[in-house]
Amino acid sequence: MSRYSMFRMMICSFILIIMISLLCCPVSIFAEALPADDTEAKEPADMALARLNRYAEMVQEQKGLSFGYPGNLDIHLTGFYEWLLDSGVYSVIANNAGDPFDNNESYMNTLDFEKEVIEFFAPLYGFDLDDLWGLVTFSGTDGNNHGIYFGSSYLEKKTGKTPVVYVSDAAHYSNMRLVDLQNLDLVLVPADVHGCMIPDELEKALIPDRPALMVYAMGTTFKGGIDDQEALNAVLAKYPEIEVYRHVDAALFGGFLPYTEYADAVNRKAQPYDSIAISGHKFFGMDEPAGLFLTTMEVKNNQNPYEVAYLNGSMPMINCSRSAIAPLKFWWIIMHTGLEGFTEQANGMLETATWLKEELDKLDWPAWLEPMSNTVYFKRPPEDIMVKYALAPDTDERLGGELAHIVVMQHVNKDHLQLFLDDLKQVQ
Repeated sequence: MSRYSMFRMMICSFILIIMISLLCCPVSIFAEALPADDTEAKEPADMALARLNRYAEMVQEQKGLSFGYPGNLDIHLTGFYEWLLDSGVYSVIANNAGDPFDNNESYMNTLDFEKEVIEFFAPLYGFDLDDLWGLVTFSGTDGNNHGIYFGSSYLEKKTGKTPVVYVSDAAHYSNMRLVDLQNLDLVLVPADVHGCMIPDELEKALIPDRPALMVYAMGTTFKGGIDDQEALNAVLAKYPEIEVYRHVDAALFGGFLPYTEYADAVNRKAQPYDSIAISGHKFFGMDEPAGLFLTTMEVKNNQNPYEVAYLNGSMPMINCSRSAIAPLKFWWIIMHTGLEGFTEQANGMLETATWLKEELDKLDWPAWLEPMSNTVYFKRPPEDIMVKYALAPDTDERLGGELAHIVVMQHVNKDHLQLFLDDLKQVQ
């Protein structure tokens, strides 16, 4: 065989190998990864970067007009990430596998910061520092999971009976799922047109020979209704034989109410309760799901302690591994915002929500705003407006059928809301 023939055979073999490799690659990989406007990108890293950049552009374009969901998109963590990179902390795994109130001084956690975060917020909710336990959670749902779990364990230890969980049918759906997850008995109590649990309906539903685990909604998902704790507690007081544990689901409203004239609504000294869950990624401006779970040491001490030898302590919390970075972000936000900053933001949100409701009234567009709420709900506009402003839908025949709402967060300003109002004028 000539050298030329051998060379040609080698070239053909090489081309065949390439063709087989391409045919074996999933088409979807290339469809997702290849930049639409840069077909010359060859390296996988370049393709990945191009895709990430497209995602970043989309997020930045959409965030200013995202009105329908309760997230604070006015986030100020640039300085934190600069510190994270400069410090080298990003290059290690830090794990808060432990009790923030019983820190065994492992050098690879942020339990001290976690405890400081809990102690900063606790007095705002009426907790005494000498009777306090809590942790930074993965989310509001994680906080509610702890509230239901701690409440159930507490009541069962106290009475020897498994409790019945009472939740408003307007409360966040996660409460119902968590009750199912924990294999507890659930009673859904009807809510009124404002999204609040009806006291008379609670009384009808009470099972007198079982302890009651009450989940109070502090700002229902769609209407922003707040369960009337005083009226509901008055119902429970008629039945002293029923042992009661009260958990407050205050995901969004628990974030901003302590800095307003309505602070007593979440103060356990004014409205007694046993635990509370608050989201960190809603009012406080975390850039990922996080939250707080607060309770008393008395409740914590009536849990199964689960003494864990290799952690040299008791672990009453549900999760073993927890984020060590989230407490640092929370701590950073506290240090850079403070009570004055939180107060300004909270009252600004409520003022803007009131303004929006008044403007909708001027348009004769049916709209509602509950007391203490930053959530304005109204007759649902056409689909193109729903999509443009990322509005959340719901239905209530008592209010005419199809509804939508706007959750006035820090990034939802009057200039952007005016664009929405101008669009409504065009479809009247």
